[in-house]
Amino acid sequence: MRSRLFLQIYGSVVGAALLVGIGVAVIGWHSFLRGDRAPRFLERSAAEIASRLEGDPREGVDLAEQLRREADRLGVRASLWSDEGERIASTGPPRPNGRRGPALERGRWGMPRIPGVTVELGDGRWLRIHPGHRRSRRPGPLVSLALLGGAIALGAYPVSRRIVRRLERLERGVEQLGEGDLGVRVPVEGSDEVASLARSFNRAAERIESANAARSRMLASASHELRTPLARLRVALELLSRSPREDLRAEAERDIAELDALIEDLLLAGRLQSDAPVAAESVAFDELLREEAARFDVSVEAVPCSLRGSRRDFQRLVRNLLDNARRHGGGALETGVAADAEGLRLWVADRGPGVPEAERERIFEPFYRPTGHSEARDGGVGLGLSLVREIARFYGGDARCLAREGGGTRFEVTLRGLA
Repeated sequence: MRSRLFLQIYGSVVGAALLVGIGVAVIGWHSFLRGDRAPRFLERSAAEIASRLEGDPREGVDLAEQLRREADRLGVRASLWSDEGERIASTGPPRPNGRRGPALERGRWGMPRIPGVTVELGDGRWLRIHPGHRRSRRPGPLVSLALLGGAIALGAYPVSRRIVRRLERLERGVEQLGEGDLGVRVPVEGSDEVASLARSFNRAAERIESANAARSRMLASASHELRTPLARLRVALELLSRSPREDLRAEAERDIAELDALIEDLLLAGRLQSDAPVAAESVAFDELLREEAARFDVSVEAVPCSLRGSRRDFQRLVRNLLDNARRHGGGALETGVAADAEGLRLWVADRGPGVPEAERERIFEPFYRPTGHSEARDGGVGLGLSLVREIARFYGGDARCLAREGGGTRFEVTLRGLA
């Protein structure tokens, strides 16, 4: 497969360059002929050979040898005819006798052809000159084409090989990633499409590695969080087996409810991270916000707006924000939603002590609790804000934690896709 790709690229480059070379040669030939340079050259050659033949009246001179020598020197073909039309001497295959001038004719495939030049000598003989080849001085067209092809092939090889080598490295990176090496990265060379593909691969590998690390942390944290209510539930059941007590029964029911909520949160987080499709519907977000805010006795500033998605996901997002603000913020809460051309913006603000700037990103991590809340029974398990961000990103937005003017915390959530 790799060799076939290399041959395709290499052959395409060489073939295209050869076609360009042939085209340039054809255009140059047409230009040479149409510029009357070839006819003028034949006329000059005929005049020079004629002067040599006329200037050597010695007897016993081998006309054929003299004609061949002069014709080879000038790179033409020549024939000498008597005034009665008999051929006296010639170089190469004899051409028909005639007395035409150097006008251009059309030969095979419409290519221009020069019929030749005829010159009358002083003694009545006729000299006929045709285009020839200087084999000893310049290479023929086939040799020139072969040299051109060789030069192009040598020049195209390193370019084609470099492109294929970069693709081979990218292929090895994909294979390593598929084998489980999530830390693999490929070098980015240049600024072309192959380099862009390498950058995209590195970004994808980084996201996969980050997502895998997040899942591992979530699994480890979930195991720890599940042990606590299970241990309390086990103790409560042992005590209930000895002496039935209502307070122990209520404690066990709370532990079961905590386990149920934790499992539901874990399932929701898994669905959001897997990008599983949801049953989308048009949800009146302002009405949903008012319904959830009423549970916490919070006033709402909202404009009518709708969003396509799962109503249950939006309820969980709003409820987690309000519950977090009530639990950690204290005091009066404020909430509202506004819409624009790109989507909607939800905000929830409290008047609590606020969140230190160093922890404003960490509070969105799964199972993270600020200092002093790790052992609180009413502090949740640390998945509320993590689910808020996961839901927001699932619907094309994001969640941020900001400082509220005048003290407190302000959470802002953006969601895309207005219905």
